[in-house]
Amino acid sequence: MSRSEAEMRLEGPRAAVPGEGAFHGLLTQPSSEVAAQLYEELGISQRERLQKEAAQAAVAERQRLAEVLRQARDFSGAARLLDGCGAAALVAELYVQGGRYVDAAEAYLRAGEVERAAAAFERGGAMERALEAYRGLGAREAMAHCLVRLGRPYEAAQLYRELGQPHAEVEALASVPSGDPRHLESVLRMCKLLDGEGFTRRALALLADTVRGTESARGDPALAAEKARLLRRLGMDAEAEAVIARLPSNAAAPESNGYHYLKAIPIFGELSLEDMKDLYRVARQVLIPAGAVLLEKGSPGSGLFVLLEGEVDVFSGPETDARRLNTLGPGAYLGEISLVQDAPVSAQVRARTAVRALRVTRAGFQHYLDTHDAAALRIFRLFTHNLAARVRALST
Repeated sequence: MSRSEAEMRLEGPRAAVPGEGAFHGLLTQPSSEVAAQLYEELGISQRERLQKEAAQAAVAERQRLAEVLRQARDFSGAARLLDGCGAAALVAELYVQGGRYVDAAEAYLRAGEVERAAAAFERGGAMERALEAYRGLGAREAMAHCLVRLGRPYEAAQLYRELGQPHAEVEALASVPSGDPRHLESVLRMCKLLDGEGFTRRALALLADTVRGTESARGDPALAAEKARLLRRLGMDAEAEAVIARLPSNAAAPESNGYHYLKAIPIFGELSLEDMKDLYRVARQVLIPAGAVLLEKGSPGSGLFVLLEGEVDVFSGPETDARRLNTLGPGAYLGEISLVQDAPVSAQVRARTAVRALRVTRAGFQHYLDTHDAAALRIFRLFTHNLAARVRALST
């Protein structure tokens, strides 16, 4: 059946009132499934005319047609028909299904669901609106993520500092451009943070690169004082300048800061640099004492742990005589499946020594997926690929 034939059929003898057109023709079909099939066969311009006609109808008729459009998977069209009918939350969900995230956010606001509105604004690229909504909620971490994506890293760094997230603060400060009047201040703050985390050589390399690359930095007394402090921390004398100059260019990014460990996890293997940096800022550093349980067998998965320092033992169960399956150290990761699948933990994991780790919670990761469409697609594609490979291996 051609599109014109579909329209003729709708406007033909099944129309409720002669001359009322395709809108009433759909409503008088024997079932909503038949009506949805006819709607699918219409062309774009025909569907637009039908929706304009329906917009003038009574609420009950609009709701009936909206159900037809929903079955035909024209989610945005169904949302437009229901908009103003007192079902703002449903309208928002339909707009999300249709990929119209800013419209969904506006509907969530009308429904009083500000948190979901903020995430939808962010997902739709309306970052200023998202920032405004997060500010109203007092969601400072989400505000910081928005500020980074808006190109306002210094403001983001201040929020990360208040939140006690030094690794995220360093990442934000590193994005402050050299032409920004707060660049040198940012460098000094990064040096102190890196030194405090035990990366004194990395801080010294950063300082040296800044002095070499920025004219105004060469005679800055604050940078000179920080350099002297770092040199003393390392027990190096005044001739250490030559040592600094020979430091490799990658000295500013050791694996022990966790970024490269996180990047190496297979399900993140296709993320862009920007998406990977955003994910790294979602993670938080945690300290776990020796003997503490990281993952409890049989309990719901709580998220991802990436080990930075220390070791953990993996046991077959929580019993005192449970078999030890493995011992893992820096670079190992645990619980990544729980990020994308709701399943109980399959082993007991306990800290053998004191452990420093990056943690990504399920809630934090879900928000990341909700606001990073391209990243979510790549993560789920790789997860599905890896899962299929495991199933094939088990079947053989």
